[in-house]
Amino acid sequence: MSTEDSKIQLPITGMSCAGCVAKVEKALKNTSGVKGASVNLATETADVDYNPKSTDINRLRDSVRQQGFDLKTTKTEIQIKGMSCAGCVKKIENSLNKNPGVISVSVNLAVNSATVEYLSSLTGSNEIKNIIRDAGYEVEDGETDEAEAVEDPREERFENLRRKFIFSAILTSIILIGSFGKFIPGINAIPGHVMHFVLLSLAIPVQFIAGYEFYRGFWKQLKHFSADMNSLVAIGTSAAFLYSFMATIYPRFFESAGREVQVYYDTAAVIITLILFGRMLEARAMSRTSESIRKLIKLAPRKAVVVRNGNELEVDISGVRVGDTVIVRPGERIPVDGEIISGASSVDESMITGESLPIDKTDGDRVIGGTINHTGSFRFVAEKVGAETMLSQIIRLVREAQGSKAPIQRLADKVAGIFVPIVIVIALITLAVWLIFGPEEALAMAMLNFVAVLIIACPCAMGLATPTAIMVATGRGAEEGILIKNGESLENAHKIKNIVFDKTGTLTRGEPEVTDVIPLHSFKENDILNFAASLDRRSEHPIARAISREANNRDIRIVEPDSFEAVPGYGVRGVLYNMSAVIGNRSMMTVEGIDVDEYRDTVNSISSEGKTAVYLTIDGRLAGIIGLADTLREISAHTISDLKDLGLEVAMLTGDSEQAAKAVGGRLGMDKVIAGVLPDGKAKEIKKLQEKGRKVAMVGDGINDAVALAQADVGIAIGTGTDIAMETSDITLIKDDLRGVIRALKLSKITIRTIKWNLFWAFAYNTAGIPIAAGVLYPFFGILLNPIIASAAMAFSSVLVVTNSLRLKNRNL
Repeated sequence: MSTEDSKIQLPITGMSCAGCVAKVEKALKNTSGVKGASVNLATETADVDYNPKSTDINRLRDSVRQQGFDLKTTKTEIQIKGMSCAGCVKKIENSLNKNPGVISVSVNLAVNSATVEYLSSLTGSNEIKNIIRDAGYEVEDGETDEAEAVEDPREERFENLRRKFIFSAILTSIILIGSFGKFIPGINAIPGHVMHFVLLSLAIPVQFIAGYEFYRGFWKQLKHFSADMNSLVAIGTSAAFLYSFMATIYPRFFESAGREVQVYYDTAAVIITLILFGRMLEARAMSRTSESIRKLIKLAPRKAVVVRNGNELEVDISGVRVGDTVIVRPGERIPVDGEIISGASSVDESMITGESLPIDKTDGDRVIGGTINHTGSFRFVAEKVGAETMLSQIIRLVREAQGSKAPIQRLADKVAGIFVPIVIVIALITLAVWLIFGPEEALAMAMLNFVAVLIIACPCAMGLATPTAIMVATGRGAEEGILIKNGESLENAHKIKNIVFDKTGTLTRGEPEVTDVIPLHSFKENDILNFAASLDRRSEHPIARAISREANNRDIRIVEPDSFEAVPGYGVRGVLYNMSAVIGNRSMMTVEGIDVDEYRDTVNSISSEGKTAVYLTIDGRLAGIIGLADTLREISAHTISDLKDLGLEVAMLTGDSEQAAKAVGGRLGMDKVIAGVLPDGKAKEIKKLQEKGRKVAMVGDGINDAVALAQADVGIAIGTGTDIAMETSDITLIKDDLRGVIRALKLSKITIRTIKWNLFWAFAYNTAGIPIAAGVLYPFFGILLNPIIASAAMAFSSVLVVTNSLRLKNRNL
């Protein structure tokens, strides 16, 4: 191994045999830059020799993933204090990415956190925290539980900023009165040099008490030879303050040069006050972006009543164990997930599923922790507790999504990394040009334009443009029962051109229903259903249950057969009312020697509509034919029509025969029907569409379609809250409603539109504002930008971005 090569041990998950070892080893060896690889099944590790200049851990991970395996990584979320702009975000990400054990980093200015995925064999959370500290930022130690998370730290930040703003605003108001005292009777009698000292005494607390956070941030960055938003404010206001201080202490210096002694304490004070005001408004607006997740956290009750040893006990929610019998009374919140064993009630699940109407619950029905019990009392067995409950999983998923980044943010991140240093350079050039080429009073004008350039620049708007919109959108989605995995999923959804639906359980109800009862000879419909349901009484087959349901719906009495024999894969035979009876498929009829060719046209007519035909014989004579189908949901056709109106090409994927599939697809108005597809072939069909250059979404149940959902550009799992659905799909629809697909796509479109507007404003504002502040309009129009106006523009630019993102909370989906 050359001196440039490195050796790394990767923990591999998913291997089960020697064949897996061979696949992983071959994939790693074929990766560009890899010199050698050795995979060990016993330790589930891969030792890799590679050239860091040619490849990295992420490329190695991609090679492993392409074979159906993955690296065993650890993910942690770290709360960070001291970030003020997009430049801070980029600096922390760059610092963490230099650690060889770090897989991915996503620093979010909107939530003041970093989500870091790393290999625990190469690094750890303490080392990661130290890297952040070394970059000049503070890290909150320890984990924050959900109860504590209800209290938003931004509320505390808002109150702190509000106190500073009020303090600064009072003193600044007095400074402004003194600065314009020559126009105010009584004050204009105070000598100029005396007024300067009065203004200095008032400006000092504004500059160094109200403005302390700017200097603290500036000093932290300076120690690491870096700069951020605080640096710009500190340098800009200090320039105005020090110029004024020199004019106050050494006025002769200016008088000897033939210049009028002027001070700009008002400029420095107003800048600090306005920026504090802007940050205060931003903190309040930012607090609103996370309202949705705080609402979810508040859903979880703190106490639960359980039955142990025959006694009712009230315990903390953390004390509820799997298998406990839990009692829920009217008006109480259901503490954990479980199954009702006695009692009945109606339950409000609106905050979890988005379903507005209460849902009736009785024995055998499942209940979700955090939902509200209405009228009745019931007992249920706890099945999922703690972090395993659906509510906890939703909170985790929303948090991860809000801390993630969308690809559209990459440009802003690149610019943010160099933005502040470039602004400082532009400000220094502005200072030099005005000193050299400026008119009379060049020093004062140079200083004011220098300050204006520093103050008007706003990397905050660039840093907040994307994450605030993602936070609001993912929170809004959670309120609608739409769980979005991350920012990339949200962005990809608006690019979708093809959407593929799995038929069974997605477009259909997922269980067969009787659609046709065709009596033959002298038999009647009720006779057919009576014999069929009674024969199938002991069967658990879905077709048997469907026939029994139809008989019950018609109030047909079901009796116990005298004898019963199930023939797997064929049907059932037995004796009923002293008559032999057989129910089954065509193969069963062949076994029984019953000729059904006479009714081929009838059966073909049933089959052509995607239905299944079942035959019933009584005493060796064909008595009737029953048609069954997995019936379509009422909303399916309407949903497909709406998706087509959005310009999408809609396809259906099914294992049914082509004839049956086309019949269903025709009723739904599908653009394309893909029939005869086995479960393991669904992903291949998705890939075929992607190879045509189309962005494809797949809608399925999240369990049987896991591979296809993963293959799609956007996988949408509908009507489920299972772990595998949440992990595999990009979007999970908790409510079993196809209209959620349309809402999810609309949410994506309006979110990306909002992000683009935010980014346009952030870039346009800085692109236009900085040259104007530097004075490019002065030679043509005699216009200069007052630093006070610049500070107002900067203060409100980030507020505008956050407020625009908040509009997503009220948009119709």
